[in-house]
Amino acid sequence: MAVVTGGGSGIGLATATRLADAGASVALVDLDGDAAQRVAADLDGIALQADVGRSSAWPGIVDAVTARFGGIDLAHLNAGVMTGEADITGVTDDIYRRTVGVNIDGVFFGVRALAPAMTARGGGAIVATASLAGLIGFSPDPVYCMTKHAVVGLVRSLSPQLAERHITINCVCPSIVDTPLIDDLREVLEGSGFPLIDVSAVSGAVVDLLVGDETGQAMVIQAGREAIAFRFARPPGPRTGGTVGQMPPPGMAAHDQG
Repeated sequence: MAVVTGGGSGIGLATATRLADAGASVALVDLDGDAAQRVAADLDGIALQADVGRSSAWPGIVDAVTARFGGIDLAHLNAGVMTGEADITGVTDDIYRRTVGVNIDGVFFGVRALAPAMTARGGGAIVATASLAGLIGFSPDPVYCMTKHAVVGLVRSLSPQLAERHITINCVCPSIVDTPLIDDLREVLEGSGFPLIDVSAVSGAVVDLLVGDETGQAMVIQAGREAIAFRFARPPGPRTGGTVGQMPPPGMAAHDQG
């Protein structure tokens, strides 16, 4: 049983369709309830209208899916928005909070709610939609870029503890994908000859991660190339005390750092 957020269109729709074709029951979660309902009807799934950036929405999502299908095995946390604003002084509080809410909170609250449900099933798999902008600087939309860096960092940081619950967690980091999210930029992109990625390439990578054994990976997706795990360079280690590349002790989170 799979949950797909932002499932009413774009990457979420493509992933949900691929999962349903493979025999999975799918719950489509989207702020646009009508879009989710149309997709759910086509895929014989269920539709849930919800703002995934609100923590209060997630208990209801998990309860509804569990009541219908008995549990949750897979999740694609895909809902996302852009600000469309390059000038930091032009980003209003409302734009900022909405972007952070959907792109970061929607992933964090989703994982927090789904982990216990998947643990009860003996394990599961989660894939979040990040972006190539989560691995590089992206000056056309700095706030969007910030949120996608956050998704990549969260996925990498959570993978060891979720592995103990037999849950894999990964993210996909595509360049610009041909979805309704870029409609305002489509003319400029097409005029420049910039290669757009077909949604099928992204949904294929998502499903491969959901059924595979890899965890903590950020999969880069570029037009005309196979998805490939990004190789993160290690930062310089300390030169005094410890050992080269030594990480902070695991128990430090339990201590007051103030």
